[in-house]
Amino acid sequence: MVWIGTRNFATCPIYALSRFKLIDNLLISVAKGELPADLVLANAQVVNVFNGEIEPGNVAIYRGRIAGIGDYHQAKEVLDLGGKYLAPGLIDGHTHLESSMLDVAQYARAVVPRGTLAIVTDLHEIANVCGLEGMRYVMNGARRLPLELFLMAPSCVPATHLETSGASLGAEELRQVLRWKGCIGLGEVMNFPGVLSGAEDILSKINLARGKVIDGHAPGVSGKDLSAYIAAGIYSDHESVSLDEAKEKLRQGMFIMVREGSSEKNLDALLPLVTDKTYQRCLLVVDDRSCLDLLQDGDIDGVVRQAMAGGLDPVRAIQLATINTAEYFRLDRLGAVAPGYRANLIVIGELSRLRIDMVFYQGRLVAREGKPLFPAGKSGGRGLANSVNIKPFNVAALRLVASGEVELVIEIVPGQIVTRRRLEPVRVVGGVVMPDTSRDILKLVVVERHKASGNIGLGLVTGFGLKAGALASSIAHDSHNIVAVGTNDEDIFAAVKEIERLQGGLVATAGGKVLASLALPIAGLLSDEPLEVVAAKLNRLEEVAAHLGTRLPAPFASLSFLALPVIPELRLTDLGLVDVNQFRLIKRGE
Repeated sequence: MVWIGTRNFATCPIYALSRFKLIDNLLISVAKGELPADLVLANAQVVNVFNGEIEPGNVAIYRGRIAGIGDYHQAKEVLDLGGKYLAPGLIDGHTHLESSMLDVAQYARAVVPRGTLAIVTDLHEIANVCGLEGMRYVMNGARRLPLELFLMAPSCVPATHLETSGASLGAEELRQVLRWKGCIGLGEVMNFPGVLSGAEDILSKINLARGKVIDGHAPGVSGKDLSAYIAAGIYSDHESVSLDEAKEKLRQGMFIMVREGSSEKNLDALLPLVTDKTYQRCLLVVDDRSCLDLLQDGDIDGVVRQAMAGGLDPVRAIQLATINTAEYFRLDRLGAVAPGYRANLIVIGELSRLRIDMVFYQGRLVAREGKPLFPAGKSGGRGLANSVNIKPFNVAALRLVASGEVELVIEIVPGQIVTRRRLEPVRVVGGVVMPDTSRDILKLVVVERHKASGNIGLGLVTGFGLKAGALASSIAHDSHNIVAVGTNDEDIFAAVKEIERLQGGLVATAGGKVLASLALPIAGLLSDEPLEVVAAKLNRLEEVAAHLGTRLPAPFASLSFLALPVIPELRLTDLGLVDVNQFRLIKRGE
């Protein structure tokens, strides 16, 4: 590659270009070849997401937009790509950046060099802890970054009445958020039982978003219930775990988000859905990815790469993470290399492996060979600190009094966030249920941490495989109370107390001692440390968890979903066991 001219992102006034002005005559003149472009990317193999072909050409860029593709040579600067591929920047159409555990600037450092230049997120994780203040914090932090952040107003804060959250966003708050600059629609409507029952609160939120995109969340919903859910105006879903489920939803008119996250592995099962007849209704998304996965495997680029490895044509895979996403969400002038479109572009050295050499945001080089070329800035999240507020308790509060010879047990499904409900015989000593490592039946605890209510949910789980110690986390979707799993009450107690001391985080304990930890002081969800430091600490925690016996590849991610009462079948919140299929709290032994 050869540069003609000089350009250094760090010294360019990129921030002044964070929002585009109306098209003027100058862009038209550049497109006509009458005026020189700011930059020409020459000798490119352009990935055309409109016709699915790869076409040679020079790409002229002016004021952050593409003026034209073809025989362009006049420019202040020229970069000869030497026949490398040029594709639109990737768009992650459904992600919760909070699951990365990174402050937004460090999140950008992780994903932008990987080619992700736009994300769609509802920020309902931080909203469940800190309400509108938490959402504003992330939105403000993203403004000076080379990353488009499109907000979907969170529809379910809290997700249900079956848990205790730190905040509540009703219709009036949603009305405000829907008016915010950058808000493009209503986030995933997780309360599908509320929709099906015609609950006034959730229907009022849907009505507020009429005319905007409304995202869905309908795990296992089918038949007439699915028809009713879609009839409410909800036209996407990211919760399909089987091909038949996805086919039914697509047949009924939904856009299918094919998800591959840290603990939600649906790509292999759903990839056969993508055909020449259906691909325009399909999107690739991550939903939730940890900082460690972002660093090692990537963001949406990792999903695209895996889809290619699974047999999907490379251009088709790119379409599912660019133009399809842009058109579903009505993202103006994003998702393609075409005249008038934003010059958010990636240069690919090897298409079949999606090896990204350079990343351009609004026509400016922001990453090269996997390294960011922009300043990340410092965390400003001190106002969201001290969010862990637990009513004092002792180890005795964790005793699970037996309700009989058998108890309900939550079964983890490997590679999925759905669970199964099991009824198993348990080991009882002195009227108290004891964890049984020989049968992989462990204690599960959820401690309320927002209002110091003293609520503690107690239950059992199988699938972790721990032989000793305990794991705990203040990330517990979606209300983010403290969730812990362990082989004994003493280690569970020690882990919860350490999270309280850290004011949020992940912890592994054994023998009453803390073996490893990761502090998450911003709302109990995000770190204030650099990407590499956070990823290293998470890696250490997972190594310790494996040493303690767990068989799960991402144990803390799996743990974080066990308190989520909108994913079938059985969950545990601070209020107790939840039968998600019946959408109610249940007594153990039922």
